[in-house]
Amino acid sequence: MLFFLKSPVTESKTSITPKKVNPNRVRDHLANERTYLSWMRTAIALMGFGMVILRLRAFHPPLVPRPGYGWKLGLMFALVGLLTVFLTTAHYFTVRRDIDEDTYEPADRWVVLFSLAIVILGAGIIYFVATSPDLLMGSMLTSSPP
Repeated sequence: MLFFLKSPVTESKTSITPKKVNPNRVRDHLANERTYLSWMRTAIALMGFGMVILRLRAFHPPLVPRPGYGWKLGLMFALVGLLTVFLTTAHYFTVRRDIDEDTYEPADRWVVLFSLAIVILGAGIIYFVATSPDLLMGSMLTSSPP
């Protein structure tokens, strides 16, 4: 009997369908976290490699009395690693929000930015190795055979 007393307006208000939930939402969030942790490992490796380059001078004093450019290259690696931490943290939270809102679109700028940074750092290593005096050959020539 109450079925006939309901108005069509109230019936349409109560039959609003909820927003469809993405069935892959949990998997997407876990993939986002794995990607974030991968970028953190990359940042730690870059900073660690920068420290190795900086500390190399302490273990092998250069033949040239001037400081050289090795410390600048090491500092660049450490700074790119630190910048990677900041940028990937911001990117993680942006992607997290986009996954929740179901509006995620992959951006190519991060791939291009970090690829360019690694190419520049790699070129710096090649330049550093090519222009540094040959420390190993110099120490091998001055040492006596066993």
